[in-house]
Amino acid sequence: MKSVRNGWVRSDISMVGKNIIITGANAGIGFITTRDLVKRGGRVILACRNMELALAAKDTILKETGKEEKYVVVKKLDLSSLQSIRDFAHDINQTERRIDVLINNAGVMLCPETKTKDGFESHFGVNHLGHFLLTNLLLDLLKHSAPSRVVIVASEAHRIGKTYIQWSDMNSGEGMDTYCRSKLMNILFARELSDRLKGSGVTVNSLHPGVIRSGLWQHLHDEELSIWRWVLHKTMNPFMKMFWKSPEYGAQTTIYCSVAPELLNVTGKYFSDCAIAYESGEAKSKRNAVKLWNISCELTGINEFITFPTHRL
Repeated sequence: MKSVRNGWVRSDISMVGKNIIITGANAGIGFITTRDLVKRGGRVILACRNMELALAAKDTILKETGKEEKYVVVKKLDLSSLQSIRDFAHDINQTERRIDVLINNAGVMLCPETKTKDGFESHFGVNHLGHFLLTNLLLDLLKHSAPSRVVIVASEAHRIGKTYIQWSDMNSGEGMDTYCRSKLMNILFARELSDRLKGSGVTVNSLHPGVIRSGLWQHLHDEELSIWRWVLHKTMNPFMKMFWKSPEYGAQTTIYCSVAPELLNVTGKYFSDCAIAYESGEAKSKRNAVKLWNISCELTGINEFITFPTHRL
C-alpha cells in the first residue's frame, strides 16, 4: 500500500519503538518532522545548537501530541564545531542502544558568519562537513540497528549558480553559490555513503523538500548585512506567501523517506514531492563523490575513527 495520499504521508504508519535523531529540530520543517514522528509513536532526539529554543520546541511538541516526556529528548549539537559533533556522537554512542533513523536536516543559508569555529566557510562547514562527521561517527550504531535509515535534506538548489566544486579551495565562494554548492555536496555524500553501506541494512537517501516559507530565508531581509538581500526579500515576500510550500507540506518528503515501508530497501536515491527524482549530472558523478569523501575525511579527521575500503579515482 502506498504511503502517500495527495502529497501527504498517511498518518497510520507507526513509528512505535523507533529511535530517531534529527538535527535542527527546533524550527521549520525540522520541527514539523519531529512533531509528526512523535505523533507516530517514535522517540525523537532533537539535536540542536540553541538549547533554549530546543527546549521550547520540546514543550510545544509534547503539548500538541499529548505524548509522555520520554518521547522527546533534547541534546546539544553545534554543527559549526567539530568538537561539539564529537561530543554529541560520543554521548549518543554511550547512552543509546539503537538509531533507527538519522535525519540530517539542519542547515544555513546566506548566513552572515563566514567561518565555522574550525575555520571552514559556513555553508561548507555546517551543511556538509558537520553532517559528514556526525553520520560517520554514528555509523556503527546505525549498522547495529539495521534495518535503519539516513535521510539527508538537500535541495534543488544544487542545480543553480556556480555549483561545480572548486577542489583547490573548498572554502572559496560567497553568497548563494556557497549554499547551492553545499546542497550538491549533500547529494554526493548520500550517494557515496549509500555505495559504501551496500549490504549493511542501512539505507541512505537525499531529498528536496521544496521551496518553503521558513526561517532558512531569514538573512535575506537583513538590511544591515546587504541592501540587495533586503530588496530581494521585499520583492519575494508576496510570492512566498502565495506559491511556496508551508513547513507542514514541505516536511512531507522528509517524513516519507523516514517512515515509508516501501523504501525499506531503497538507497542512493534523490527524492522530491515524495517520489524519486533526478539529480543533476554533477550530483551523479562517482568521481566527484569519491573525491569529496576523501577530502572530507582529511578535513574532519574521520580516519581516526572509521576505516573504509580504499576507493581510488
